[in-house]
Amino acid sequence: MNISIFGLGYVGCIGAGCLSDSGHNVIGVDINKNKVKLLNNGKATIVEKKIDEIIRKNFNNNRIKATTDSEKAVHDSEIAIICVGTPNNENGNLNMDYIYEVSKQIGIALKDKDSFFTVAIRSTVIPGTNREVGNIIESVSNKKINKDFGVVSNPEFLREGSAIDDFYNPPYTILASDCIKSLEIMEEVYVKVNGEFLRTEIGSAELIKLVNNSFHALKVSFANEIGRICKKLNLNSHQLMDLFVKDKVLNISPYYFKPGFAYGGSCLPKDLRALKTLSHDFYLTCSVIESIEESNNYQKQIAIELIESQNKKNIGILGLSFKAGTDDIRYSPIVDVAEYFLGKGYILRIFDESIKISKLTGTNKDYINSSIPHLSSLMMDEIDEVVKESEVIVITHNLSGIVDLIKKYPHKIFIDLIKVTEEPFSNYQGIGW
Repeated sequence: MNISIFGLGYVGCIGAGCLSDSGHNVIGVDINKNKVKLLNNGKATIVEKKIDEIIRKNFNNNRIKATTDSEKAVHDSEIAIICVGTPNNENGNLNMDYIYEVSKQIGIALKDKDSFFTVAIRSTVIPGTNREVGNIIESVSNKKINKDFGVVSNPEFLREGSAIDDFYNPPYTILASDCIKSLEIMEEVYVKVNGEFLRTEIGSAELIKLVNNSFHALKVSFANEIGRICKKLNLNSHQLMDLFVKDKVLNISPYYFKPGFAYGGSCLPKDLRALKTLSHDFYLTCSVIESIEESNNYQKQIAIELIESQNKKNIGILGLSFKAGTDDIRYSPIVDVAEYFLGKGYILRIFDESIKISKLTGTNKDYINSSIPHLSSLMMDEIDEVVKESEVIVITHNLSGIVDLIKKYPHKIFIDLIKVTEEPFSNYQGIGW
């Protein structure tokens, strides 16, 4: 295929080298004449392991050239891949000016191009960029999106120092577009790339890079805070974190990475506070660890505000323990929410299939007597009874038949804190979706 790559910085140079090495003809496009000159002399525009050899080989095989003429590049290609920079602007957002300027140049070039054209956005962008790029090209070119051209969101996952290997062996290749034809074309472009191809919604494809890198930053900061504590305790921090990452069932897994309600139970709050106190004992600042509880409490506040916004006084709660399948209500986040609404004079009804007031013993019984002694008067034996008598129903456990209840009572408001369905019911909303 004939591919034009707009932007010959890090991502663009790696793309030019690897795609030409995959058998495609590549035209690099950049306003920087020095970068264009380098590529036209068979030299890489960046410093990266293996890239010099790849660029030189494919230049000698006439599969790489470069130009400052965007119009000619588009005319001579079937696909344009946008790899221009998106630095932060003054308020912290990504500056999309270069993306939109390139989109305008592509649109101008497409005015007198008859064949179908695909534009892939490889740069890190903000949600809404795909639509805006399509609108710009459509307005400038007088072409019809998804008929004459398609726009694909295709984020890159390259690490400096291992970018060539990362290009061919990414964790996955993400492609998102309203244009099926362009999606199929891009899969052909990456025919030499290993791993799974994932077609996803455009917004997710646009946001995933920001989420990935923010989490990587969080991991680095968390590990450094653990290192501070370990040094004070004269412990081997690397050995400790090696132990940590060996647990791939919980520590390195998708289990906790689902947006939903606050955490609770007897372990997480207790042990987090112990680690915070340990760092305080050594007069250490561990901002990440210290902010976890604050963020968790804020999630409870989000739930309260969501329930309050319905302007209804009869609230039903489906699930009181900190998670389904247990009667443990110690530090259950929904208990804090229930106490708030009781204090405000709301009427509450609660169903939890694992909690029987008369059978509670030990710490659970002590907790109820000290925190919510009036709980027994709020508990009901039948889930349907709670839903029938309430105006707003708050879901905290994924109970059997819960989706059927949402369908059965279309005039009730269901607020889901854990995500029990993908269906877009008009009487249903989630805390984070």
